Amino acid sequence: MPDTPLSRRAAADLVDVHVSFGDRAALAGVDVHIPSGAVTVITGPNGAGKSTLLEVLGGARAMTSGSRAVPGTVAFVPQRAAIPAGLPVSVRDVVSVGAWGRLGLWRRMDAAARELVERSMDRLDMRSLARAPFAALSGGQQQRALLAQGLARDADLLLLDEPTTGLDASSALRIRAVLREESARGVAVVCVSHDPAVIGDAEHTIRLVDGRRAAQGR
Repeated sequence: MPDTPLSRRAAADLVDVHVSFGDRAALAGVDVHIPSGAVTVITGPNGAGKSTLLEVLGGARAMTSGSRAVPGTVAFVPQRAAIPAGLPVSVRDVVSVGAWGRLGLWRRMDAAARELVERSMDRLDMRSLARAPFAALSGGQQQRALLAQGLARDADLLLLDEPTTGLDASSALRIRAVLREESARGVAVVCVSHDPAVIGDAEHTIRLVDGRRAAQGR
């Protein structure tokens, strides 16, 4: 069998997934296969159900019906941080949350976890800002710090919601490069995106229209 994304081991499978908000169907009978070792981009018009699908994949959104199989670990990188502006947390603090997700909140970080945090910051050019207040960063820097947090989770499935929207060209290029690196080492990377450059990097795409899967493939 030729090596294609649909032939690879699944990092996630959704079957006949329905999600409703009151009498509105956000997803209706969606089947999705997420392959390991590939960048998958979820595309479609506004209101198509893209972010809802990402939340279901991450386990953050309950299904009305259907089945979800995610055998490995998951890291979710939001488009914006849910961190109050006045909270005195540094970039290193934010990135370290990813390692806590691996270890458990009440376990001390060991040398391997600390090294993973530092390496994750290095990969996003954030080491020089490690002690800086997260709230003082630009939008592009914050997004890179959040991706570094996701990398520190060292997960099998990495989910991102519009990772390059509104970013400067340098930050967007850095993020796209890291996503390609992650897929090359076997991680299943899934992005919701309208960015033609991110879509062009994808080996696998899922298109939604009106809460239904309109296409899936290369």
